[in-house]
Amino acid sequence: MKSFFAACFFVATLPLTPAGSAQNSSPWQDPSKHIVHFVTVEDEVQLEVLDWGGSGRPLVLLAGLGWTAHVFDDFAPKLTDSFHVYGITRRGYGASSKPATGYTEERLTEDDLRVFDALKLVAPIVVGHSIAGNELSQLGIHHYDRIGALVYLDALNDGADDYTDYDALWTRMPQSMRTPPQPSSSDLKSFSAYREWRIKASGIAIPESEYRNQRVQNPDGSVGADQTPEFVSKAIMAGNYKHDYSQIRVPVLAFIGYDITPQAQIQKYHVTDTSERTIVEAVYGTYVGMAKIRIDRIKRASGGANVVELWGAHHFVFLSNEADVLREIHKFAASVR
Repeated sequence: MKSFFAACFFVATLPLTPAGSAQNSSPWQDPSKHIVHFVTVEDEVQLEVLDWGGSGRPLVLLAGLGWTAHVFDDFAPKLTDSFHVYGITRRGYGASSKPATGYTEERLTEDDLRVFDALKLVAPIVVGHSIAGNELSQLGIHHYDRIGALVYLDALNDGADDYTDYDALWTRMPQSMRTPPQPSSSDLKSFSAYREWRIKASGIAIPESEYRNQRVQNPDGSVGADQTPEFVSKAIMAGNYKHDYSQIRVPVLAFIGYDITPQAQIQKYHVTDTSERTIVEAVYGTYVGMAKIRIDRIKRASGGANVVELWGAHHFVFLSNEADVLREIHKFAASVR
């Protein structure tokens, strides 16, 4: 799945992997106030589950492709005033087990259900970012009796999406916009330096704990190699599932993020060639058109769907538009039985 100007933001272009392993001798401590559980979901497969506490209905956070539950370390505590908040790191990532198999949409959804069972969660609201939308759709279509509602955080990607026109246009984008920036050696000297570089490059403040759960820390404290096996993300992406959204029988809240305008991108990347400007605008227009098709699909959900469009938002809408997302989730949850 791509989003407009993905190369500029490198949402998932750098290899991402979990760290925080036993080799890490750093005294650094995760500042997020969560309890860490490990839940067995299959023989020799355990998932890391973060528990931020809170009172009220259970709310479960699912990360996007390449990310762990720690990506919510700053966001999740802001929900604990109304919910008991959990986050699941899916198999293959972070501190969760990394088996050779089990990356189909159905199996990943079964993993989520087994966590719900282990924690005795009743009708949780399940919130998923990006690729986690596949698991949300599985839950809403096939396991609607186990959940209370679904929240899609820019997560309406689907195997029914047609990227033909988008991909053709993307190859004609200015090279500077198709090539993600790369960190220098000084940017990799520590995880805090790496995080600061990522903030400057993408404009999004991912918690340092997330990067520490993706990559090894070298003996000198610098950022090392990725830890997730390369096959994991490929196996998850191989499914290309198509969903019948009309069969989702629980209430849905869906956020759609539109990247910053093509005019702003043209200015940022100093695109002066007229033909290249036209391509930039065409790519944006094509992506907006695809988003509108996704909106039409989710509005068919038999449980009802409320769609919130966020213009100028990053793909990580819960970080770029945190106040909007928090407000809408609280309002939505108040209407869920």
